[in-house]
Amino acid sequence: MRVNTYFRTPPVVKNLLIANIIIFLATWLLPEVNKFAGTYCQLFYFTNPLFHSWQFITYMFLHADWGHLFFNMFALWMFGRTLEYEIGSRRFLLYYFVCGVGAALLQMGVAWIANDPGTILLGASGAVMGVLLAFGVMHPNEVLIIFPIPVPIKAKWFVIGYAALELFYGATGRNAGIAHFAHVGGMLWGYLLLLYWKRKGKIFY
Repeated sequence: MRVNTYFRTPPVVKNLLIANIIIFLATWLLPEVNKFAGTYCQLFYFTNPLFHSWQFITYMFLHADWGHLFFNMFALWMFGRTLEYEIGSRRFLLYYFVCGVGAALLQMGVAWIANDPGTILLGASGAVMGVLLAFGVMHPNEVLIIFPIPVPIKAKWFVIGYAALELFYGATGRNAGIAHFAHVGGMLWGYLLLLYWKRKGKIFY
């Protein structure tokens, strides 16, 4: 199936790409939209007066800059198409948002433990890392060429290495400004949901 549909983009991935790009362009080009998104759509720490529950969803559609948007959307397009074709559009959409919300919960939980009420979260990275995790779980021996890794690497080793690196950066505080625990959270919740579906016989891999 992946061979026949390689260059086709299924509906959920396509609409997520469109929504993220349109929202980014709107916030980039229109100061009023940028101000509104910055006030109401980023995810603020729960004690912040600007916090609202809907931000657990809206934060996934905001990006800090072009590079942030490009890498998230490219990974979503690259790995999300296969996943959506294999588990179905409805289940993929649920999976995506579970990973995104789970990513935010873990990052904010770490902020609570660290007593960091200034934490603000935005970006689709947590949800996208969940998609990457699913690809690695369902296609562990698929060979990937990932820049800047100079050699082909199997998906399972790439996912394991990426998760370990994110844990290391998060635990040591390196690369400050990047929500490393959100990336870990997206992978963790994604794995748990895949495991649940597999035990219920809803997916096979």
